[in-house]
Amino acid sequence: MAGLRTVGAIALTLAVLALMSVDVTHMVAGAMAAMVGTFAIKDKQRRAQALTLLLGLPVALAAMSLGALLNKTVVVGDLFFIALIFAAVYSRRFGDRGTALGLIGFQIYFVSLFVRATFSALPGLCATLAIAFVCSALVRFVVVPETPERVLLRLRKAFRARLAQLVSAQIELLDAGPDRAEKALEDLRRYTARLHESAMMIQGQLAEGTSDSATASLVQRRVADAEIAAERLGVLLLTARSKERADTLTLHLPHAPVPAPGDRLRAQDDITATLRRDLDTLRLLVLRPITDDRGTALAHLRNRLLGYREEENLPRASTAVQDVFRGIGETARSVLGLRLALDGPQDESDDTPSTTRSREELDAEDVAIAGSEEAEREDSAPRGWERPTTRTAVQVSVGSALAIVGGEFLSSQRWYWAVLTCWVVFLNTASTGEILVKGYRRLIGTVLGVVAGALLAGLVGTHTWTAFGLVLLFIFAMFFTAPLSYALMSFFVTAMLGLLYTLLNTYSTAVLVLRIEETALGAVCGVIAAALVLPVHTDRRTDELLATVLRRLGDVTGAAVDQLSGGPALDLLDKARDLDKALDDLRSSVQPLTHPITPLRSRRQTARYLVALLETCAYHARSLAATAELLPQSKTVAADPRLRRAGRRIAHNIEVLVARVEDDDTEGVAETGASLAALLEPEGPDGPRHDRVTTRVLRHLQRLDEGVVGLARPLGVPVSTGDGVSSPGAASSRRTASSRGPAV
Repeated sequence: MAGLRTVGAIALTLAVLALMSVDVTHMVAGAMAAMVGTFAIKDKQRRAQALTLLLGLPVALAAMSLGALLNKTVVVGDLFFIALIFAAVYSRRFGDRGTALGLIGFQIYFVSLFVRATFSALPGLCATLAIAFVCSALVRFVVVPETPERVLLRLRKAFRARLAQLVSAQIELLDAGPDRAEKALEDLRRYTARLHESAMMIQGQLAEGTSDSATASLVQRRVADAEIAAERLGVLLLTARSKERADTLTLHLPHAPVPAPGDRLRAQDDITATLRRDLDTLRLLVLRPITDDRGTALAHLRNRLLGYREEENLPRASTAVQDVFRGIGETARSVLGLRLALDGPQDESDDTPSTTRSREELDAEDVAIAGSEEAEREDSAPRGWERPTTRTAVQVSVGSALAIVGGEFLSSQRWYWAVLTCWVVFLNTASTGEILVKGYRRLIGTVLGVVAGALLAGLVGTHTWTAFGLVLLFIFAMFFTAPLSYALMSFFVTAMLGLLYTLLNTYSTAVLVLRIEETALGAVCGVIAAALVLPVHTDRRTDELLATVLRRLGDVTGAAVDQLSGGPALDLLDKARDLDKALDDLRSSVQPLTHPITPLRSRRQTARYLVALLETCAYHARSLAATAELLPQSKTVAADPRLRRAGRRIAHNIEVLVARVEDDDTEGVAETGASLAALLEPEGPDGPRHDRVTTRVLRHLQRLDEGVVGLARPLGVPVSTGDGVSSPGAASSRRTASSRGPAV
């Protein structure tokens, strides 16, 4: 949608300028201004977008005027450019509007340098900017209108599509033979991760895209239920087709081996055929629109799947296979809740008793959600040099100063390319390693883009509108590929610039080669500034995020266990989403360590293993939170005070891990020993036995306990086994990684 709005704004601007018979220089300036005026606006509400766009026009006019006036004064112009860069980056602390205005000011000043604006041409250029901003507003608010509600609607449809894709991957895993099992498992991992991404995107849009907080909480709950149920179904299916119970880590660790196949599912078995049929039915329920949800046929299919939540409806099979059918029933319940939350009430005339019970449970949860109040939290924000915007502004300013000096030696006319690269590599990065990887990817994309630009420039020649058409195509491709590959986005940017140079009659192979040199210089200057000026080393950044993930894992687990033990009800879903956000931040932060070019091979394997273990722990923590959320409305889930004992060891071990990550000299010891299920066994023959729900909770707690102990080993935390304290072998490798001993 961002690509469509941007391309539409540029096309409309070019059409208006063509009717005015302006020269190509003004058309290029108008196209670039329309692009900046469209993609820079990130406000959620339409009124806020309009105000930011209105404020952006005078900022753009001032930047263009100053660029034209200072174009001939080298020293003063360079000093102002550095001050502008500092202000543009620092303005990000003021939210979306500050970020947009800073970006508009920087980019329009860059446009003035690109088109070589002069004082005599200033009136025409200012008129061009005004036309570009008006066209941007028309496309944004009239031609391609965008509201938070529309965004949320598309995200909801995307979530359903991803959920159906995941069920399809589970069917492929069920049917996969030994030669296709590895690919089927890889597809299952990929679609599970994509479903999680969709759920997180919905989470980020709920506040603006729903009418009130109760509706937002309801949609959030139903999306989380569907995600957890679908992920659990994948684990259960993997277990059913394996010789032993599958480790959840297999679902999250890339290139983990496929578990050894077992004989609990046979290709010609009637149970397998029934299972495949029910998975197909589940996929149909996910995809079928509410308008087609009439008649007894679909209701019959839905009722059959929900019936698997009752023990008497399960087929005669092994426990592992029955667990898969239970998982299908729970996933069907989550799909029913998702449809009720997103599409409203449905026909209940064909409901069976099991379907009615599921609806009653969902209705009781809805009432509880509507009556709950959100707890407000105050986060302590960093101050002074610790504030990210201040630190990054200083770093970018220093890097840009170096880029200006070096760029002047390469070219006195196009030195600003180095400054632009230095600016870009700092965006959305938080450590030296992230900046290094981003600079490397931009350089690769630029080199390939130069080759493409040279070929296209020769083919296009003097055909102006053909060149503009390709520019529009490349701009859309730039936006479309930005979330997928930074190198690919840089490729389209550079190819587009080659066409713009052709339009300005300044194209030559030497110019595009200079573009590569300036890009490499800008990336190097950015890395130097990040490494020497108020540096945030990758080790420090990953350790901070790792400690945050562990603390939030402890918060979710502790609160869920306390509630399952009979404690007060808390908003566990928000805690679980905080854990997911922290884990996403950590996953992004360790990219420099997991990148193929990193020379630290052992660190790369350790980082991948740690992230996979944390993803596994987060899955079990979300499952515990989802089960605890069923209290006290559910008739099938009851509190078990004995669970509190099972959570103590996990809480202790997480505290020890956090202490080790934050202070390498701490001497805490993680504890292990008998399984958590054994801790809850009755002391006598007349003691109470735990029911099936408690058994499922214990299974998640056991996996979580194993995952936390598994984290202790690569982090260098000694583990007490009851017979003594073992010192993990990974500790020595951790010590040699750096003097401080980074956790990742």
